[in-house]
Amino acid sequence: MKKVTMFVWNHFTNDARVMREGLALSNNGYEVNLLAIENKNDRRAGKYEKVNKNFSVERVPMYPWLLEVYQKNRKQFIISVAGATMVIAPALFYISWLLLSSYFIGLLVLYTSVRSPSIRGNIIKLVRSMKMIGRGYFHNADIYHSNDLNTLTQGVICSKMRFNRKPLVYDSHEVQTDRTGYNPEIAMKVEKFLLKFVDQTLVENHTRATFHEKLYNYYPTPLYNYSDTYDINAVEGKDIHHLLEIPRDKKILLYQGGLQMGRGLEQLVEMMKSIEEGVLVFIGDGKLKPYLETRVNEESLQDKVKFIPKVYLKDLPSYTKSAYLGFQVLQNTSFNHYSASSNKLFEYMMAHVPVVGCDFPEIKRVIEEEDIGVSIDASQVGNITQAVQSLLENEEKRNELSRNCATAKHKYNWQSEQQKLLDIYEKL
Repeated sequence: MKKVTMFVWNHFTNDARVMREGLALSNNGYEVNLLAIENKNDRRAGKYEKVNKNFSVERVPMYPWLLEVYQKNRKQFIISVAGATMVIAPALFYISWLLLSSYFIGLLVLYTSVRSPSIRGNIIKLVRSMKMIGRGYFHNADIYHSNDLNTLTQGVICSKMRFNRKPLVYDSHEVQTDRTGYNPEIAMKVEKFLLKFVDQTLVENHTRATFHEKLYNYYPTPLYNYSDTYDINAVEGKDIHHLLEIPRDKKILLYQGGLQMGRGLEQLVEMMKSIEEGVLVFIGDGKLKPYLETRVNEESLQDKVKFIPKVYLKDLPSYTKSAYLGFQVLQNTSFNHYSASSNKLFEYMMAHVPVVGCDFPEIKRVIEEEDIGVSIDASQVGNITQAVQSLLENEEKRNELSRNCATAKHKYNWQSEQQKLLDIYEKL
């Protein structure tokens, strides 16, 4: 059985794409070991996890132990270091004044590094990467698989810096050179250099593959992030009305996913000032959540906008099933957003939930070709409001779109798409 080592730069608790790929490989003759990041505050992100008999997850510590001690109790940490210094310093002075000086210089450098957020962040990333490299190299896999640019260095070192070089798959889920929080020039230089060592490149769709070709002069393999096929009628639904004490005559308008900037979530809250027949429900967590909650309170929309924390991937369909409509209203903040096809779109489709989506090429194409929702310019709140209102007022049309979802999901599903991944691995 061929061994595969995958790298992912997250806790691997809600990464649907990586989970699907790992399962596809492990169910088809490969032994998969995934290296992710541990989170001691989340029981789902423990040090070890067994997904199935051929798919295991190993997580490296989130922080170096010294920084973890510092972050838990900074005052106690400083007192402990000071106490240790009172014991160590006289001994060092007795041995050598130079040794004592070096010790204090080391303490000063350590303190400065710990105090500076940027230096501390880089130290954390470096140590985390080194731990991934150490464990990945030890696995001595037959194939290495890096998910996104922030694990590509780990993949290159583990697969190529050895006498018997191994194949490396670069699976780019995002447009690394044009995404929020990344320096485009640096990202492009790093990616261009590391791609020299890659044997196979995967991207999310044809729009991104065309963009990649313009940058690097070759066309990678598009591997769409479709959802698994399942029968939504066999799924026991979660009663969101009861859970959130929503009146039965109000329809659930659902957004599920990370609560982050650039996803049109502020527009959805603003929209609810004009919507009377529905309640907006956010399922997920993220940096934007405190702002959204504050905004809801300031606008007195507590009865119209509700929040549910992030749920397990396997449990998500039971929540999605309750929705009247689903949202995928990305904003054009980067080419990464503009070119997205997004698994969220296909999650709604699998649950037979019509979509109000942005008019970006990949999303618009699916919505309009399969007639599973409404595609709009989602930068304008009025456009979102109008689309939602039209479907709230025309339940017959909404139900027709739902039936179209039930048909389209047999075309857009992971059970068909995964064969591309298996073919690539067979060639490797």
